[in-house]
Amino acid sequence: MPTFVKSVIIDAPASAVFAFHERADALPLLSPRFPRVRVIRKTGGIERGALVELRIGPFSWIALHTAYEENRLFVDEQTSGPFARWVHRHEFEDVGVGTRLTDRVEYRLPGGPPVDLLFGWLAKFALNRMFRHRHRITKRLCEADS
Repeated sequence: MPTFVKSVIIDAPASAVFAFHERADALPLLSPRFPRVRVIRKTGGIERGALVELRIGPFSWIALHTAYEENRLFVDEQTSGPFARWVHRHEFEDVGVGTRLTDRVEYRLPGGPPVDLLFGWLAKFALNRMFRHRHRITKRLCEADS
């Protein structure tokens, strides 16, 4: 199963970067403008058991938060959506006076190996683009607040 990993160093403590992700407006702030992402329903924040239902372009996406360790990590898993599997670990690590934020996504495209062969490169391109955007926003906002 493919795993996508992208990290960024943010000049702010892990507690501040984690707290940013707990904000009610974090998901809308981190979502790229295209495709348009709308929060349809949300129960809780990022703690274990919280649920979020999104509309991303033409797709519905439901994610359940399955792990939570304050200032260290949280995990969300797609329960319904466009991927055959999606598990996203958000990891926060103190490094000197800053934080290493690592997004680690295990995913599987629907349709199995033929789809992976044809569209795997496109999935990696889209993930890289999305997380580059998310990291740029997180870095800018967290560093401005500290």
